[in-house]
Amino acid sequence: ATSLTGRRPPVATASRNGPRAAPGDTRLKLAPPHAGLRSRGNRALGPKPPARDPRIPGFGAARVGATVTTHMVAGAVAGILEHCVMYPIDCVKTRMQSLQPDPAARYRNVLEALWRIIRTEGLWRPMRGLNVTATGAGPAHALYFACYEKLKKTLSDVIHPGGNSHIANGAAGCVATLLHDAAMNPAEVVKQRMQMYNSPYHRVTDCVRAVWQNEGAGAFYRSYTTQLTMNVPFQAIHFMTYEFLQEHFNPQRRYNPSSHVLSGACAGAVAAAATTPLDVCKTLLNTQESLALNSNITGHITGMASAFRTVYQVGGVTAYFRGVQARVIYQIPSTAIAWSVYEFFKYLITKRQEEWRAGK
Repeated sequence: ATSLTGRRPPVATASRNGPRAAPGDTRLKLAPPHAGLRSRGNRALGPKPPARDPRIPGFGAARVGATVTTHMVAGAVAGILEHCVMYPIDCVKTRMQSLQPDPAARYRNVLEALWRIIRTEGLWRPMRGLNVTATGAGPAHALYFACYEKLKKTLSDVIHPGGNSHIANGAAGCVATLLHDAAMNPAEVVKQRMQMYNSPYHRVTDCVRAVWQNEGAGAFYRSYTTQLTMNVPFQAIHFMTYEFLQEHFNPQRRYNPSSHVLSGACAGAVAAAATTPLDVCKTLLNTQESLALNSNITGHITGMASAFRTVYQVGGVTAYFRGVQARVIYQIPSTAIAWSVYEFFKYLITKRQEEWRAGK
């Protein structure tokens, strides 16, 4: 048919992708029936997946969406496992840092020390005090990792937006240490007194009661300033080294167990060796060795300066590095366990949370 003007009216045509509007037709155009579907030839394969956010390379340390609760739970589990697994070596380290050990407690190396402790004092002797350590490690590491992750992100956004800042990593580690040591210091005091050779304490409650009655509540925080003096540089070196190695071994920050283990082990070794003198002084403040006290005028070693002076008077410069071997051997697997367990549980919890949200 033709119109009065003699022209044929516009006709809508069809195509493989659906109806095609006639020329000049301003009516709403319907989408093809399989719009938004992937196809191979003439077969529809289902909806296209959503575009991947480039900020989210994987479930690694930079994973967007991990909550404070996730960091705290993952940190608590990592801290408890780390201290429980490494506790026998920690016992040896405490004894090897003794300034004037009993002749029966002089050890040549870590393995020989561990073997002699088990053979002469019983199989479970290196584990004495583990319960108080695990009790303190849970909340201490929960605060530690949650604070670190929050501050690292906040400071990095200010110092180096969209990238990684070593200054931010070090500063976040220092602040996180304040919370960690505040929660952990009383447990450290009890633990180290129970680890010493010929310790009179067989139960945690006996040790806590004796320290409280004889030295007062302040004894549980006598080494806090020295602990901070040691742990602030330790954690700054530790976190900066870990993040630096992650940039090389795991630049996309995916969940990569081998990179977390290797980076954590190297970071722990470097930080431990550099801060051994401070750890020796901390051990002296916690244990208050009787022989060392005899060389101190006040009768009690009450501060970092006093501890440094006493260590030098008793053993000279070399005394500052007592137990360095045990400390490094302890920290290598310790930090490797902590980081690998922390990253695993953060990955697992975050993944479960996202699957739960997707299924709602």
